[in-house]
Amino acid sequence: MKSIFVIVLGAVALQCAAQSSERAPVTDARLLMLAALRSPDGQAHGLLTGDIADAIGKRFSATTPIFIDVTTEKRYAQAGCSRLRLSFWQDGVLLPGAKAPRKQSIEFGINYCLDGMPPKSLS
Repeated sequence: MKSIFVIVLGAVALQCAAQSSERAPVTDARLLMLAALRSPDGQAHGLLTGDIADAIGKRFSATTPIFIDVTTEKRYAQAGCSRLRLSFWQDGVLLPGAKAPRKQSIEFGINYCLDGMPPKSLS
């Protein structure tokens, strides 16, 4: 029984390491938004690092990485402009009043262009 637990624990650790190693470390999600706009498949994935990540970790007593996924929902006629979906998530977050830490996530959409501005038209 102990060896099965060790094998499962090792597999989970390898999966977490693989997820982390395939993601670009960024201090600002806008870098991933620009990467998604430039990407042929409209996606970019990263890990939030730096002062913002440290502050979030301290606030919610979490030491796990903060993952960011950016996907393109729609490409607009204006070159370099799309509707992007951003997803931030972290395991082991302890919210005030919660009995135990758990995975927390937030998702939102934004219309964004390579010049950092919203598109002139949504068509």
